[in-house]
Amino acid sequence: MFRDRGHPPVQVVTCFLRRRGRVLILRRSEKVGTFRCRWAGVSGLIERGERPLDTALKEIREETGLRATDVELVREGPALPVPRPNFLVHPFLFEVKRGRVRLDWEHSELRWIRPPELRRFGTVPGLAEALLSVLAGK
Repeated sequence: MFRDRGHPPVQVVTCFLRRRGRVLILRRSEKVGTFRCRWAGVSGLIERGERPLDTALKEIREETGLRATDVELVREGPALPVPRPNFLVHPFLFEVKRGRVRLDWEHSELRWIRPPELRRFGTVPGLAEALLSVLAGK
């Protein structure tokens, strides 16, 4: 889905969950509308009037089953433009304190990887840049 550059970008969040130095990536299922079978973080559209952090916590709960009390915000990165498609990505890094990840219908597989391994996966656009932005200044 590519958007006309004359329209404002679609605002989305991408959340990286970290546990023991590894980050969670999720393979998008064949049931989703975009980027099927690509690897991504926990992500979703920011609804009108919603704060990016609220969207991030909502998407974490929906896509992994983890609650706000199971994770701790480590860093919010700067919003990153992803021109194709016309998205403005708000990246977040959370540390998982407790709980087990349970996938919803949007994802078919999960992996806990070391950040340098991300380049080996076919990802959604801008994922590597989003991860770097939240890992900077560890």
